[in-house]
Amino acid sequence: MKKYFAILLCCLAQLAYGQQDGDLISQTKIKDFQELLTYIRATEGRDSVYLKPERFHYFEEVDVFGITYWSDGLRIKGFMLQPKEEGIYPCIIYNRGGSLDYGTLTHHVSSIGLGELARLASAGYVIVASQYRGNGGGEGHEEYGGADIRDVLNLIPLLTHSTTADTSRIGMFGWSRGGAMTFQTLKRTNKIKVAAVGGAGTDYLAIAKNTPFLDKYWAEWVPGYAENRTATLQQRSVIHWVDQLPRNVPMLLLQGNLDWKVKANLVLELALEFERYLIPYRLVMFDKGKHAIKEHREEVFEQLTRWFNRYLRDRESLPDVHYKRSPSN
Repeated sequence: MKKYFAILLCCLAQLAYGQQDGDLISQTKIKDFQELLTYIRATEGRDSVYLKPERFHYFEEVDVFGITYWSDGLRIKGFMLQPKEEGIYPCIIYNRGGSLDYGTLTHHVSSIGLGELARLASAGYVIVASQYRGNGGGEGHEEYGGADIRDVLNLIPLLTHSTTADTSRIGMFGWSRGGAMTFQTLKRTNKIKVAAVGGAGTDYLAIAKNTPFLDKYWAEWVPGYAENRTATLQQRSVIHWVDQLPRNVPMLLLQGNLDWKVKANLVLELALEFERYLIPYRLVMFDKGKHAIKEHREEVFEQLTRWFNRYLRDRESLPDVHYKRSPSN
């Protein structure tokens, strides 16, 4: 009850200020590497020892902003990156992995950090990324794919605040838990034109079975988990509602075959469901790749950039996924 009362108060405050979900509250330009480290310490308390300078090479080509925006009456933290060269660019919403402090952007164990996002932005994209509610100094509480899905959806109207963003071309990219957030977002909006996921959480009932310590972990803070574990996990697991995904959004699935967190068979099962529902996709399985697929980092970015260039930048037509018999058969 206290939680919902707090949300109500936030919403009333939001209305009082005349703000709408997706409105930008503040935007702080991060001018150089040292300023980025200062910003991280101030907003997230991170120790800079984990932030290696070589990961920030592409910041020479992009502008980076720490942002705060409205979502459900909460002040949510995130980042926006865009090329320094003037122009109008297609957009990518990035969904981070992990939960709570683990996996927040700039964290040293993130599959994708700000340095990697800067690299993608330097290829000609405006990128926005949320820390999700309750994380990175934002208000509210982490829900691991519950109400925090709206923190992702509200990045869509937020993009209109960028004078360089072409909001008719929005793609989405998520890693691990961020992949699950991507699938949940896709069934709620038709604004996303193309998607890519890496090591995506596709079936949390199976994932929890393989890693039983997650049960105790999630039970402490995932809403509804203690009351109905199965329903809570199914609601977050795309394998149970593939039929609700759009048929006109091409999907890139990146997966390591040695990923112990999300085993390869789970992504193969999802690919079969994509076949069943005629959802266009490409599955790339990386030999000896683990959860972050760091063993093949260059190829991962080559696949990502090529995918977004084809279907977002160049607006390539969707592939024909219908089976056809040849005349001889």
